[in-house]
Amino acid sequence: MLIGLWIRDVVLIEALDLSIGPGLTALTGETGAGKSIILDALGLATGARAEAGLVRQGSSQAAVSAVFAPAPEHPVWDILEEKGISYARDEDLVLRRTLSADGRSRAFVNDQATSATVLRELGEMLLEVHGQHETVGLLDARTHRPLLDAYGSLGSLNSAVAGRWSAWKSARARADELRAAVARAAEESEELALRLSELDRLDPHEGEEVRLAEERAILGAAEKALTDIAEARQAFDGLTGRMAQAVRAVEHARTRALAAGAAEDGAAVVRLATASAAIDRVFSEAQEAEAAVDAVADAFDFRPDQLEKTEERLFELRGMARKLSVSVEELPILRVRFAERLRAMESSEDDLKAADAAVAATRAAYIADAGKLSDARRAAGERLATSVMAELAPLKLDKARFRVAVEPLPEDRAGPTGQDRIAFEIATNPGAPFGDLGAIASGGELARFALALKASLAGRAEGPQPLMIFDEVDQGVGGAVADAVGLRLKRLAADAQVLVVTHSPQVAARAEAHWRISKAGDSERIRTAVETLSLSEREEEIARMLAGAQITDAARAAARALMDA
Repeated sequence: MLIGLWIRDVVLIEALDLSIGPGLTALTGETGAGKSIILDALGLATGARAEAGLVRQGSSQAAVSAVFAPAPEHPVWDILEEKGISYARDEDLVLRRTLSADGRSRAFVNDQATSATVLRELGEMLLEVHGQHETVGLLDARTHRPLLDAYGSLGSLNSAVAGRWSAWKSARARADELRAAVARAAEESEELALRLSELDRLDPHEGEEVRLAEERAILGAAEKALTDIAEARQAFDGLTGRMAQAVRAVEHARTRALAAGAAEDGAAVVRLATASAAIDRVFSEAQEAEAAVDAVADAFDFRPDQLEKTEERLFELRGMARKLSVSVEELPILRVRFAERLRAMESSEDDLKAADAAVAATRAAYIADAGKLSDARRAAGERLATSVMAELAPLKLDKARFRVAVEPLPEDRAGPTGQDRIAFEIATNPGAPFGDLGAIASGGELARFALALKASLAGRAEGPQPLMIFDEVDQGVGGAVADAVGLRLKRLAADAQVLVVTHSPQVAARAEAHWRISKAGDSERIRTAVETLSLSEREEEIARMLAGAQITDAARAAARALMDA
């Protein structure tokens, strides 16, 4: 709701501060007094095109501020969030625009600099203008679908279709992802199978590199040790034979001595016996040492080709790791991973078939619910057309025909809101073809048609209602037609805020608030003034509108009758 309008130096307005209440507010006054200037100023604050001619003559700058009080749930706050503009949902929203005499303008939201585009985006959500020169909102076919859906109370069907669309979209994304994966798999499978066969042949095991490195170190040491043992063994070669020969020689010498008559206990014989025994002990220990050296060699359990095979295995593992750009320890993991990817490739075709089946199922569900929504929209469109047609005759638009066109969209243009193109269409004369609302040439007729449509939609809209402005919607009509206009404006204002610029006393009499716009000052300095009228002043103003310059008692009585009605 618009609660305040602050205007400085706009055309004939020098300074004007207005407070606006709920319901229907009428703006009256003589032609040229400046009623439309107020609307132009409001348009400037809400992002309309800025023209230097709006700056009051002699002033360097025009400025307008419009203060709105949107509900906390109003979508306008989401726009501020998106634009990075600070706000508080429990505070007022101030749109401000300045315009210099050279045509340059600046825009502000809550005193934060922004662009005129942002003001216009916010303005489109906060107000609608229906008048002589433009109708903002209804001429935009994008507004027709939500208006029709609100009229037909189709929220639950819309939610169902949006859910079906989301499921279909997700299923298509999944199928596309799998299809891309299958295509990539076809390119990779041959290379992957080759790598897996190499790993299968190699058969790497966890911890194998460490074990082989340790084994190679041990085998290298064993080879050197066996070389030393072989040298020791060679030292024993012939030693035992020479020791046996020495024993025989000493025994032969002892035998000779005894044969020559030496006594058994003679010194020579005894010493020969001692030498023989000593040589015999050395011979026996030499045999034991040789056996011990042989046992050591056997304990190493070393095969000459074992070290070579160990090194070959280690080098093969490390070569494969370099080829695949991984560590040796990762080879078993990579082998499992390659096998899993190949299995996944083999099953991806089945997964793709299942995904395509899901796409078909979700599409069918979407088409079915979207079809129900289309049928409901056609039925609601027929009811709305009947309601609008009933409103047209009292508004002197009895020759016009209205319909709601619900046409199917190509499947590639369907979306979460269904598969329909919805447009409000009108034929202005009998026999004329239906066309968009812009086919209504007269601004007054267009405003009255907007009033008829709004009257039919009253109470059916979802969410907060914008401020509705009707600029001379009663142009060219009077009497019963003007009264019908006033009655419908009054009905609209029961659930929304409405401003009407009018020359009709029947319309003004229906208002809760009444502003009289007039020119003040002398020939050198003319300015627009706005008065908020009391009840008695309203009666006098409506009497003036009825009688003209000379207000009679009969005009006052007629004014009272209109107000009482």
